[in-house]
Amino acid sequence: MHTAPHPRITTPVTAELLRGALDLEPTEHGLLPHRLPAWVRARNTDGQLAMAESQPSGVRLAFRTRATAVELDARPTKRVYPGAPPRPDGVYELLVDGRPAGQARVAGGNTLTVDLSTGAAQNRPGPVGTARFPALPEGLKDIEIWLPHNETTELVALRTDAPVEPIPDRGRRTWLHHGSSISQGSDTASPTTTWPALAAALGGVELINLGLAGSALLDPFTARVMRDTPADLISVKIGINLVNTDLMRLRAFTPAVHGFLDTVREGHPDTPLLVVSSLLCPIHEDTPGPSAPDLTALSTGQLRFRATGDPADRASGKLTLRVVRAELDRIVRQRAAQDRNLHHLDGRALYGEADFAELPLPDGLHPDTAAHRRVGERFAALAFAPGRPFAARRAAGDRLDSDA
Repeated sequence: MHTAPHPRITTPVTAELLRGALDLEPTEHGLLPHRLPAWVRARNTDGQLAMAESQPSGVRLAFRTRATAVELDARPTKRVYPGAPPRPDGVYELLVDGRPAGQARVAGGNTLTVDLSTGAAQNRPGPVGTARFPALPEGLKDIEIWLPHNETTELVALRTDAPVEPIPDRGRRTWLHHGSSISQGSDTASPTTTWPALAAALGGVELINLGLAGSALLDPFTARVMRDTPADLISVKIGINLVNTDLMRLRAFTPAVHGFLDTVREGHPDTPLLVVSSLLCPIHEDTPGPSAPDLTALSTGQLRFRATGDPADRASGKLTLRVVRAELDRIVRQRAAQDRNLHHLDGRALYGEADFAELPLPDGLHPDTAAHRRVGERFAALAFAPGRPFAARRAAGDRLDSDA
């Protein structure tokens, strides 16, 4: 006997059903999650940062339900880079009781065309689409839908065949992380395979990911956001964007790092705070920025980056990754004499020369999915394991070797 499907229930998407977003902007059709608050967006004039913070890396819907069918209407913004390989549609990833249970993509949406040589961008509006997750298991369960880490995503409607309610507080600690496009998840396959998402799952914590592609630049407003965001654990990954934008010299870098950490500490004076330097990136280890697309590779349909600086300019204070790592180590050692909850991790412990030989950076800057997994697993071991800075119970005085 044929059983009629249960009628769909539409539930408004509200802050109670979302995790990982710092602001929700009402739109004509629904809500646009943001990872930086409105006051920052009002002051920001950089298109790259505006795009990155609106891409919901680490943002997920989380609810409890008996539903066996879930649908999410959304309007994504898809990026097109003329001359470069087409980008795949963003992935909406379903977890049921913490385990992967399906993926979906949303066709249509807006299109943002970006000229890599000039940075000029043009937006073309498009229609709303639907991510569908049918045939879910029976019974009460916790559902998470992780939004695409690399597509601006306007949330329009959530439909289910049973009522939903927010997941009760599970008593997990909150980890607030800031970094570059690598932390946001560039070149990994899905939102739960970014290295911070993997590390958070292994560490049993709730993630707020302020990985901002091209925008880990020691901006004072980012430090203030971190200062004012409740968190039990904080990490800041510093280096690659400062080098590949050629933003500042060593003279400005040192006080900028101190100022950033000072601001974070105003709101979190005793919170475990881990300063992480860059993963190995051979093009910028000894060559300053800026980095630029390799036009020869682009002409053959490949996206690769190259360093355009002169290694001799290190003498005048230009930054390279080796210079940045050494200075971060010195700064943290100096400050840690009065701040026992401040720690440093050399990023080459997460991805170093042997890893590059095995899992090279496909475009010269960004790790792929396999490398993200390795970085996430190593970060979990070096940060969340017993005796490490983010361990659930840590004896007073335990420290992380900066060269671990």
